[in-house]
Amino acid sequence: MLRILFIGCGNISNVWLSSLSSRSDVDICGVVDLNREAAVKKASDFGLKCPVFTDVSLAIETVNPDAAVDNIIPSGRLELAEKCMKAGLHVLSEKPLADSMENAKKIIALSDRYEKQFFVMQNRRYNTGMFSFKNAIDSGRLGEAGYLGAEFFRDPRFGGFRERMDSPLLLDMAIHTFDQARFLLGRDPVSVHCHEYNPDWSWYAGAASAICTFRFEDNIIFHYTGSWCAPGMKTSWDSSWRFIGSSGTCIWKGTGLPEAEAIIQRENNESFNETSRVDIDIVECNPGGHEGCINEMINGLQSGIRPQTDCRDNIKSLAMVFAAIRSSTEKREVFINEILEV
Repeated sequence: MLRILFIGCGNISNVWLSSLSSRSDVDICGVVDLNREAAVKKASDFGLKCPVFTDVSLAIETVNPDAAVDNIIPSGRLELAEKCMKAGLHVLSEKPLADSMENAKKIIALSDRYEKQFFVMQNRRYNTGMFSFKNAIDSGRLGEAGYLGAEFFRDPRFGGFRERMDSPLLLDMAIHTFDQARFLLGRDPVSVHCHEYNPDWSWYAGAASAICTFRFEDNIIFHYTGSWCAPGMKTSWDSSWRFIGSSGTCIWKGTGLPEAEAIIQRENNESFNETSRVDIDIVECNPGGHEGCINEMINGLQSGIRPQTDCRDNIKSLAMVFAAIRSSTEKREVFINEILEV
């Protein structure tokens, strides 16, 4: 039985607790929040009989957990990571890995020093449509990879810290899409050109819209365009995707299953290639979303096999975010290694 101390009782905690409280191999042994009333309410909402705390150190000393779930705001992640791992706890964290590349590297160093795992929530990898889309790319039926594109357009009014951030779309949301792109292509990003902007009607203090063109290994282009203040005709939270290979194209709208077409036969004397629909093999992801990611995290702790969202890998997705922000600020192409070498 894995004893988990749950830290942070904001809105995102609901999906974490919904998954964790239903597991027979997990015991939520304590709930922590600076606001005691919030911790009491969250424990009550999910029928938890554990004690509640406002102090993390006291909670660790009192309930002796094996792992901590970090649902606090990103600016406090490094301090909490050190407190937990130094006390012998593994950490399962909400994204992003950190609020800066320097702090992300410090978290990885802490994980190494104390020999404790730090895993990051990247729930949008875990989706039957996403798994099936990746399988279509990996199958080779669409030829060599050349282009991947993602569009993300929504208009949430969160209130709170997101509406005060300098780069709310890139730092708090686009990291999901960037991480999905790495997952789909199975390659590392090399460089990026980015332009952030904020429409006059935006209710965000920072740039809530961005256009990014990444170059990945093997000269594959990943193009991202998104906005958090785009009224009407919303995309899925998982974005809308297009992959173009040398022999065909696959699209996925972020819901349901992907669709693909491939060249029937390339004829030298034909002006246009004929294409036909390609049957997509369905690759089930069950459970999906947060539950799927949490499942892999906990299985990783039990088996000793690091999941795909381990901090040492996830820092590459975070580097894409900070490279894009630097590119927009300095108005130039930024290489990912510039960011990773900070």
